[in-house]
Amino acid sequence: MIFLKHFFDFLFSLILIIVSSPLLLSISLFIKLDDGGKVLFFQERVGKNRKVFNIIKFRTMVENATNMKGGYSVSENDPRITKIGQFLRKTSLDELPQLINVLKGDMSFIGPRPPLTFFPKDYHQYESWVLERFKMRPGITGLAQVNGRNDIDWYERFKYDVEYVKNWTFKTDLKLLIDTLKTILSKKGVYSKHNKL
Repeated sequence: MIFLKHFFDFLFSLILIIVSSPLLLSISLFIKLDDGGKVLFFQERVGKNRKVFNIIKFRTMVENATNMKGGYSVSENDPRITKIGQFLRKTSLDELPQLINVLKGDMSFIGPRPPLTFFPKDYHQYESWVLERFKMRPGITGLAQVNGRNDIDWYERFKYDVEYVKNWTFKTDLKLLIDTLKTILSKKGVYSKHNKL
């Protein structure tokens, strides 16, 4: 069954990259024209079996934003967010390059969101119950995202992640895809005190 999930991920990420290529190119152009900086943003995240990989997003903040006031925390009116970045974040279009992560096998469409290597704690220091979430590839979206997104703290998200891993089915993934579209359209949980770059 997991093999079919991975096959689905590979096939549909490839199809979506091809189909959405005009949109990907247009967004890249707008980002470049906005401030002349880099188009993509790479960040180390923790994936399956706690393997570290680079997640790929469209850059929505000024370059070197983490070295400025605010660090890794992001608020709705954060001055570091670019004009195009505001739109990309609210529509979740900044996540589109993660299709490349899915194609490479680092991620899945549905699964636990991959945390930073050092937040909420060092990735070698998670409690045993949390480690369950690392038994599957992380997802672009997941159970935690449709149940609060950034409005809930990381440990509440971890509970949803573990629940997903223990009860995964194709039916669950299909439902979560539909629920994710509803969440994106509602724009709920885009920003909060728990939101990170």
